[in-house]
Amino acid sequence: MENKQNRILAIDLARGISVLMVIIVHTLWMYADVPTQSNTWLGEVIHFIGKGTPMFLIAMGVSFTLSRNQSIVLSIKRAGYILAMGYFMNFLKFVIPTAIGIVPDNFIQAYGWEAPATFSNMMYMLRTGDILQLAGVSLLFMGVINRFSKNKYVPLAIALVIALTTKIVHGYRPGITGIDYIFDLLWGAEWTVYFAVFPWFSFILIGMFFGLWYKEKNTSTNYMFNRMGITGVALMMIGGSLCVYNFEYHFGDYFHLGPGGTIYLAGFNLVLLWIANIVVTKISYNKVFEFFFYCSKRVTTIYVIQWTIICWGMSIFGYQQYGVMGILALLPLTIGVTLLIQKFVLDKFLTSKKKVQPEEEKEELVLKTLRG
Repeated sequence: MENKQNRILAIDLARGISVLMVIIVHTLWMYADVPTQSNTWLGEVIHFIGKGTPMFLIAMGVSFTLSRNQSIVLSIKRAGYILAMGYFMNFLKFVIPTAIGIVPDNFIQAYGWEAPATFSNMMYMLRTGDILQLAGVSLLFMGVINRFSKNKYVPLAIALVIALTTKIVHGYRPGITGIDYIFDLLWGAEWTVYFAVFPWFSFILIGMFFGLWYKEKNTSTNYMFNRMGITGVALMMIGGSLCVYNFEYHFGDYFHLGPGGTIYLAGFNLVLLWIANIVVTKISYNKVFEFFFYCSKRVTTIYVIQWTIICWGMSIFGYQQYGVMGILALLPLTIGVTLLIQKFVLDKFLTSKKKVQPEEEKEELVLKTLRG
């Protein structure tokens, strides 16, 4: 199922679902107590949901190959925009509430600091490497790769190299202030950065491979997604075997994956995308699809809003205070408030700007005409 603008609806569905899933995951992280996160059915289910993050990254890679303008200049501009949004989000969700003193003391203490937080502590929070920083830096690399090669096997080969070698350079820093942070963004072992470019960029590159394959064959989406499914099963078997052999090295923790963990999650999320295509192919277009497509088109702003709402919400609900029933009650609240702000504040603001802009352009045209 594909529309006239060359958008693949399964990709939009996956991306829309992904951004809602992160609200659920972040609500658990920030509001659930440690036993609820670690030793309950709800914690297990939500952590399993969190394994779907690479689905968003693979979708990003596919979408990049299908975009009309893939010039390196536009990639740099997009990267700058996404990075700016990432650090603006950190400012909104961490720095402002900390500066005005509404962040719970135990949240500050979770960093190993003493409350109240210092200016240095807030600058540390501002530098947090989230998925938007990953996406921004990755766009720079994607533009370069696309500029010098259209061969679909180039991003696939780079993805494999990244998956296999990241553990070797994991945590390396030259010991130079400022430069160390750049290396942390690339392959850091510190908790300043949650989504280091390596190995997470490999998921985007896998998406680029399938997107280029789809364009090369100039065929139906089913061709691409069926191969995603087959490849996904094979990668899950290979990566899963490596993780069983040496879990500490090959998976470690979710944010600092080794080779086996990267390969396994790539396969797992390729299978999820294959399932997403089956869903949009077998089920007629409906309001549920329309809702997820709406979220997909606003994925960046929804992501920023939800993190801001959840972090500011700690001033009301505290940090890691709730059990299963408390989290079940908070989930519709965090999701609902996020979507309400998106629809009735941000959407209305952007719509009003679009209405005003043509009038401004008309006035400018009239002035130019009058000037002769």
